[in-house]
Amino acid sequence: MEVGTKDLKDALPRHHPIVHVEVIQKSDSTAKMEVVVLHVMELLKRHPVVLSDMSWDSFEDSFLQTHVRSVSITDLDLEFNDQQMVELLQTPVEVHVIQLNDEGPSMEELNQGDENLPAAHHWILPSTEFHGLWESLVYDSEIKLQLLNYVMTTLLFSDKNVNSNVISWNRVVLLHGPPGTGKTSLCKALAQKLCIRLSKRYRYGQLIEINSHSLFSKWFSESGKLVMKMFQKIQESIDDQEALVCVLIDEVESLTASRSASHSGTEPSDAIRVVNALLTQIDQIKRYSNVIILTTSNITGKIDAAFVDRADIKQYIGPPSVLAIYQIFLSCLVELMKKGIIRTHQLLSFRQLEMMKFAETDMSQPSLHLHTIAKKSQGLSGRVLRKLPFIAHALYVKESTTTLSCFLDALSQAVDRQFTERANLA
Repeated sequence: MEVGTKDLKDALPRHHPIVHVEVIQKSDSTAKMEVVVLHVMELLKRHPVVLSDMSWDSFEDSFLQTHVRSVSITDLDLEFNDQQMVELLQTPVEVHVIQLNDEGPSMEELNQGDENLPAAHHWILPSTEFHGLWESLVYDSEIKLQLLNYVMTTLLFSDKNVNSNVISWNRVVLLHGPPGTGKTSLCKALAQKLCIRLSKRYRYGQLIEINSHSLFSKWFSESGKLVMKMFQKIQESIDDQEALVCVLIDEVESLTASRSASHSGTEPSDAIRVVNALLTQIDQIKRYSNVIILTTSNITGKIDAAFVDRADIKQYIGPPSVLAIYQIFLSCLVELMKKGIIRTHQLLSFRQLEMMKFAETDMSQPSLHLHTIAKKSQGLSGRVLRKLPFIAHALYVKESTTTLSCFLDALSQAVDRQFTERANLA
């Protein structure tokens, strides 16, 4: 087995799978990273075969017990349909030792006359708030892996001094799709995951979530100046070369409304000034290797074409398929089993059901019931799907502990109720 070095090449995607091991070091621990890695490697040697969701939070090793909160096989760089079981002795291992920041976001304010406008939320990463968020997001294709690979390539091209006049890239990602599909969560999770994967390169990360609506001033022509002020603050963070800076602009259409719709007179409107200011700032900061701009949009048709052109990745995030819904529900049920709310019962993965050709047996019956629920849940967003187990328990279980069969019946009722409520609202 090998442990990742400080070289960027060890963080870049490879053709064979890599086992990524995330080690959460206790906040009061002062142990050196190299020592922690050695003890973690000894732990892994006792487990020649690992699964993608394997984790440890108690240890026989007294050093790990004292200094480490958890060790997790967080994700494997595998294709979506590949097996999630890997032999460690034949696979490269990347160990990432991190300490989570327990502080919540701070507020970045901009002064405008006598007012202080709440312009952005600012997190120091990796943050406890986003711990486990990446793993909770389920998609039908390798969207998450593709986004990671994109950022690694931007770093490689910067390190190699690739001429940006010959090959152009802008460090801008645009995630678009209907509301509730997890675009903002994916941006925050990506920022957190990047800080973990690149912890040997950057000492810490920063996530700056711009409050787009606050940057529109009630005073004509001031909004463009506010955008400039906001990016001046961002520049201060970028100047720290030990930090990876992720700028998140949610609902980016608020700041990048199409200029073609704003030409109504001889003078440019405030909206045009805002778009021009934002594009200028993006063009200025793209030359820094330690910054990534993450944006989301529900209404891509209203975004200025020049901004869309600057986005290196334009990824559609749609409603989850039956496969993704099944995996979301499965992760929720596993969590409730871990916490003792559902009595422990074996559930099959979607892939295992496919291998069985969805044949009904005593072993597969609960999983097939869950598959039926997943099929009738099509059309619901990921945000709603993750609420349904809570609603199922609150309205139809009402007991502290229940069986899997009873809970699946309750979940089915909760799904029916969701569609009924939608129809009534419509």
